[in-house]
Formats: sequence, C-alpha cells, structure tokens
Amino acid sequence: MAQHPESQDQRIELPWRRFIALGDSFTEGVGDPDPGSPGGLRGWADRFAEVLSEHDERLSYANLAVRGKLIAQISDEQLAPAIELQPDLVSLCAGGNDVIRPGSDPDEVALQLEYMVRRLGTAGATVLLFTGVDTGFQPVFRSIRGKVAIYNENVRKVAQRHDCVVVDQWALEELQDSRYWDHDRLHLNALGHHTIARAALDALNVPHALEPLDPPPLPERSWREARKDDAIWAREHLAPWVVRRLKGVSSGDGLTAKRPSPSSVHLPPRPAEG
Repeated sequence: MAQHPESQDQRIELPWRRFIALGDSFTEGVGDPDPGSPGGLRGWADRFAEVLSEHDERLSYANLAVRGKLIAQISDEQLAPAIELQPDLVSLCAGGNDVIRPGSDPDEVALQLEYMVRRLGTAGATVLLFTGVDTGFQPVFRSIRGKVAIYNENVRKVAQRHDCVVVDQWALEELQDSRYWDHDRLHLNALGHHTIARAALDALNVPHALEPLDPPPLPERSWREARKDDAIWAREHLAPWVVRRLKGVSSGDGLTAKRPSPSSVHLPPRPAEG
C-alpha cells in the first residue's frame, strides 16, 4: 500500500523539474470542478502535479489542455508552446475526440500522435501517454470498442518505439463503473480523475498516498426510471454533442488554457476525500 510521500523515507529525488500537460477535456479536468483551482477545474493532472510537488517543491507545472480539441488541433496549438517551455516531463492524451467520430481511422490518428511524441522526445522530455478507456460498458459507445482497441495498440507501439511511459486506462476496472463518471457520461468525475492520478503516479513509480476511493452506493432504480434517465441524458448531453459535430464547432472554441505558464504547485491543505 502506498505511503504518504511527506514521510522522509518515502520522499524521492524526482528526475523532473517542469511538467507540462497537453490534451483535451480529459487533461483540462472537465468533470472535476474545484473553485480553488485555475479555471475552476482540478482534474487528474492537477492532482498528479500536487503529489510531484510534495517530493520537490521546486517543480513547476503548466496545463495547456483545452476541451473539445482534436489531435491535429492539439498538435498545431499546444505542441510548439509546450516545447518552448522546456519541459522534462510531458503528459500527452490526444486522439480520443477523433476516434469516437464516425469514419475516423485510428491508424491515421496514431500517426499524428507519433509525430508529436517524436518532437517532444527530441526536446528531451519524458513522455507519458494514455490508452483509451474500454467503452464496452457504455451502450452508446460500445460500437466503437474495436476502434479504441486498435488505437490503444498503436499507442503502445508508439510508446515502445520512443521509450514513453503508458498509463493503461483500458486496464482500469474502476472506469467500468458509472460512479466514476460525470453525469454527462462523457467525462470522469472527481473519483475518476483521482483514479487516473494514482495510475499515472504508479506508471512513473512515484510514491504517493492516494488511496482508492469508495464510490457512493448505486441508487436503486426501476427499469422505467433508468430509461427515463437515459432519455434525459440523450436530450441534454448526447444531442448537443452530435449537433456540435455536425456544425463543426467545439466546446473549447474561444477558451484558453487554464495554466498556460509553468508555476509552482502550492495549494492549501484539502479535506480528506471519501
């Protein structure tokens, strides 16, 4: 079981001093609201950076992720600024918004991912990649499970070629539980983001005190109540998402990164989660 890194025997000397996070809503932290965090969102990357800063308070962190971005947009808008910031640790989760689109090719998306990884590797940074979540538990996205699996194999191939570290979301059984997801069923909630932060720290062998959290009990619902909830969700979340795709607009249009410049992670103590 992980011990708290604040104890002297668990503190380690990190090989990184500057962590830059790239991506879309997943890395921006959508689904994990926190008024005390930049942009009003915490998310896995903030949680991850907080633990790194417990080991080394000199660590600086920037988050360039913006919701709704396709992988080409992440490459065009975030890659060069990230390299200019001279990171030695970069997280890159990109391609999810592409893969879920009808007609997209997971092999082509992976080629764009590899281009970014190559550029970041040339800059000397350790690169943290992510596989996609197993979508088999969600009826709406079950049909693209095969595409996600192909993309994941490509992610692993890119990681092997370029010596990247992979956070395997596909293998996280917790993410098959609806209680780890926001009410929109598209983004992780605080439980989910906490789980990803733990997985990312474990992938990098960073000691931490983030223990698994117990989700609240599932509400008892009749079949009729469940179908009513499905209809409300489709009207309030799925339909607007489809309309945005058809119109070629994004939920991130007009938004800027919540942490565009590297800064220290000095947050006040937070209450225990559970």
